[in-house]
Amino acid sequence: GMGKCRSEKIGTMCPSYRATKEERFSTRGRSRLFWEMLQGEVIKDGWKSEELKEALDTCLSCKGCKSDCPAHVDMASYKAEFLSHYHETNSRPRQALTMGRIGDWAPLASKFSWLMNGVMQTPLLSSIAKWLGGVAQERSLPKFANQSFRKQFKSTKHAGVGQKKVILWVDTFCEHFHPEVANAAVEVLAHAGFEATLPKTPLCCGRPLYDFGYLDLAKQKLEKILDAIGSEIQSNPSAPIAVVGLEPGCMSVFKDELLKFFPNDPRAKLLASSTYLLGDFLHEQGYTPPPLDCNILVHSHCHQKSLFGTKGDVALLAALGAKANYIDSGCCGMAGSFGFNPEHVEISKAVGELVLLPAIRATDLETIILTNGFSCREQIEQETGRKVKHLAELLQMAHQAQVESV
Repeated sequence: GMGKCRSEKIGTMCPSYRATKEERFSTRGRSRLFWEMLQGEVIKDGWKSEELKEALDTCLSCKGCKSDCPAHVDMASYKAEFLSHYHETNSRPRQALTMGRIGDWAPLASKFSWLMNGVMQTPLLSSIAKWLGGVAQERSLPKFANQSFRKQFKSTKHAGVGQKKVILWVDTFCEHFHPEVANAAVEVLAHAGFEATLPKTPLCCGRPLYDFGYLDLAKQKLEKILDAIGSEIQSNPSAPIAVVGLEPGCMSVFKDELLKFFPNDPRAKLLASSTYLLGDFLHEQGYTPPPLDCNILVHSHCHQKSLFGTKGDVALLAALGAKANYIDSGCCGMAGSFGFNPEHVEISKAVGELVLLPAIRATDLETIILTNGFSCREQIEQETGRKVKHLAELLQMAHQAQVESV
């Protein structure tokens, strides 16, 4: 290999190598182990290889190598495939059943948010819950919202009704933990001339399942999505309804894994081409936000940089007139559920301390910290104590400031 993944300079790839300086934890090192496994001469136990499993355990599935590697090695996909085979004969860790299947149990748990949050705020019960769930004791568990976004959405009159419709894809994390982000998106879309609609039933993209190697279950989730919204996006193929999302890690599924699972399904191809992150969609539609005089420190999500790019967000922040500084920091280190794992918490924090966390600590308290990823916000808030905003919330602030100035 060319060894770009061993770079210690700023950029995306490869966070686990930068934190450990070990070749086996680089994209090149893992690729070599895969080659040896497939050759069957050095690594002779194939998909059961503990050596390869150990090397992949530290992969954050950030997809930095998919875009940054000259050979476009997609180690996140290789890891998911390996775990799928490995766990055919090996039991799964507790975290796979909790974090990996969060899309299955979070809807039920959120109905008892008062109970869940009470457990998490009681030291002894929280400690037991973390142990049962395979979560590091030093990590804080995210707090459930008092009411899910879908319930709030149904009980609220919205601006934008009657305008051109878009499907707002509200991920598990915005739905049950940060509904204020989705509410802000609904408001901003209305200001831009669009009515946000939701799929008739709650759906999960399957990203957590995929990352833990539950490939069959992840495929079932995606097939359910195609059945649920396929007819809607196919109703006008020449101008399909846009699917606008808020969480880069979830929306990247529609750009990447969906097409791998369903390469010949026209619904999958149409959904992939109709999928946008909020910033990209608003920018493409020519939306200009009201001015907002502020300083912003921006951390871009790895999946956003790898599969979407940051052009839309950059353009909107420039249109705001805000003073935006962009951290060239690579992965935040939390990487979905990676940083919650007791076995990964040290490397998770080490990755964050490479660039991102020191940059935030050095920033004055008046500066707004901005990132679109749920796990990015968790890492920053837990390690620096700073509150973090999503792009949707920032644009909502701009509109509110405009109203207040009248």
